[in-house]
Amino acid sequence: MKLDPFYLVVDNAEWIARLVPLGVRLVQLRMKNMSEADMRRDIAAAKQVCGDHGCQLILNDYWRLAIEEGCDYIHLGQEDLAGADVSAIRAAGIRVGVSTHDSRELKAALAVQPNYVALGPVYETRLKKMPWRPQGCDRIRDWKQRIGDIPLVAIGGLDPSRLHGVFDAGADIAAVVTDIVTNDNPQARTLEWIRTTRRWAKKTL
Repeated sequence: MKLDPFYLVVDNAEWIARLVPLGVRLVQLRMKNMSEADMRRDIAAAKQVCGDHGCQLILNDYWRLAIEEGCDYIHLGQEDLAGADVSAIRAAGIRVGVSTHDSRELKAALAVQPNYVALGPVYETRLKKMPWRPQGCDRIRDWKQRIGDIPLVAIGGLDPSRLHGVFDAGADIAAVVTDIVTNDNPQARTLEWIRTTRRWAKKTL
C-alpha cells in the first residue's frame, strides 16, 4: 500500500474531524495524558472520519488498543518498540512504522521489517526537547540508501519551504505537527502542505 507524501500528526480526534475532510490522506493519532476510555472514544471517532474520507489512520504507541480497536496501522517509538509484542501486532494484520534517530535505532527498526521508517528531527523542532541534534538532509540520503524500498518519513522542524530539500534528499513522506496545529489558520496551512507535498512527490517519481 502506497502512503501519501503528506503525513499529518495530531493529538486528538477533534483535529482529525477538522482537517481530514480537507483532503488529508495520512494521519497519525498521537494521544497523550488521556484515560483509556477517552482514547477508545477518540480512536473510534478518528476511524469513522478517516473511513468516510479515504484517509489512512495510524495510531501512535498503544499497540494493545490498536489490536482491540481494529486499527490497521501503528507507529512505535523506540521505547514502545522494545516493549511491544510485534508477533501479536502482525498476527492482527496491523502494519508498523518505527521512529529512528541513529544507526542503532535503525537496526532495531529494520529487525521488525517495518512498513515505513521515520527519521527525525530533520531540523530543530519546537514540539519537544530532543536529545539528538537536527539530522539534516544528508542523513536523509544516508537512511534512504540503507533502507532501500521501505518508505522513509522525514519529521521535525518542517514547513512548506523546506519540503523540496527533504524530498530531493530521498524522503518519500514528510510529517508535520507544530507547523499546522500552532498556525493561525490550520486549515489554510493544511491545504498548503497538501499542495506542496504532492507537487514535490510527483517530481521525485
